[in-house]
Amino acid sequence: MRDPLGDDYAMRLMGLWILLIFSATAAFAEAPLSVKATPLLLQQIKVIAIGEGEVQDSLRLPARVELDQQRVARIGATVTGRITETQAVLGQDVRKGERLAMLNSTELGVAQSAYLKTTSQVNLHRMAASRAKRLFASDVIPAAEMQERESVLTESEVDLRTATDQLRVLGMGDADLARLSKEKTIHSMLPITATIAGTIVERTVTVGQVVQPADALFTVADLSHVWVVAELPEQQAHWVHKGDEASVTIPSLPDQEQNGRLVYVADMVDPSTRTVTVHMDIPNPKRIFKPQMLATLVIRKQSAQELVLPESAVIRVDDRDHVFVQTSADEFTLRPVKLGIRDGEIRRVLGGLQQGEKVVVEGSFHLNNERQRKELG
Repeated sequence: MRDPLGDDYAMRLMGLWILLIFSATAAFAEAPLSVKATPLLLQQIKVIAIGEGEVQDSLRLPARVELDQQRVARIGATVTGRITETQAVLGQDVRKGERLAMLNSTELGVAQSAYLKTTSQVNLHRMAASRAKRLFASDVIPAAEMQERESVLTESEVDLRTATDQLRVLGMGDADLARLSKEKTIHSMLPITATIAGTIVERTVTVGQVVQPADALFTVADLSHVWVVAELPEQQAHWVHKGDEASVTIPSLPDQEQNGRLVYVADMVDPSTRTVTVHMDIPNPKRIFKPQMLATLVIRKQSAQELVLPESAVIRVDDRDHVFVQTSADEFTLRPVKLGIRDGEIRRVLGGLQQGEKVVVEGSFHLNNERQRKELG
């Protein structure tokens, strides 16, 4: 049989041990993380009283040069057909409306034929309706017959508008429609033209190739401006806004630093990378900035007077920023602090320190080693 008194004694003993452990842990957590420096260690330590200074928070991000998507056109055929000739080559500068290639399309020929037939029907029904009005005015035919002929005319005019819209969708303009109506000759050749002025940066078509309306045959880009694109970690997304000052440097162009402002900050976080996309626009009149170049984007905030701390004073303990604060001539306490983004060699103090407090700016590493040694001892 089990001894209930023994079980009770064991449980009380275990509870006492747990209480002692928690008490010791709490006492250790509440104890100041202090260290007393030896005379030799004091010689390696430099202490200053922190104060205010002019800071400009900045953030450096890896970036890349990309095309300005508002200045890019992907040009394709408006109808299924076969390419019979191409005039455009990679790197060529083109004007808006300039012909890039020619397309032969039986679909276009069928649509033109339907347009001409419908035009002819409209003309016939228009004459019939006009004749019916004259006959009705002379009491030769009843009103019902005149209305019937007018109804047929209306239906044919609807068919003509449909055929006209179809030709416009297939790429024919007003001048082409006027020529077709005048000459009444089917032309199955259709030019593929540039929709914007710029440079051909991509071409995916050859003579004899059969293309569909969904195919992008040419990409034309205005390279007078390009984007610098960077991915901002979501933890810092609140810190960046459209219009913030920024600068960009490109390793392959060391003497071409560009200053400007952010023109776009995404409103959504990319779920796969947990980042927010930002864009900076830079002028590129000489085309020295080429898409896909690697770059560094620096985002800056307006400078202000803030409580600051030298970067050399900061040490990382348990993945947090700490500094050693002098509490007496030879005693120093490790204190956690909240700091802003690094600006050169200084950090803005967000919490944990007051103006005038003395902190170690040289020798923190040796002090922390001494603290750890005593803690282990």
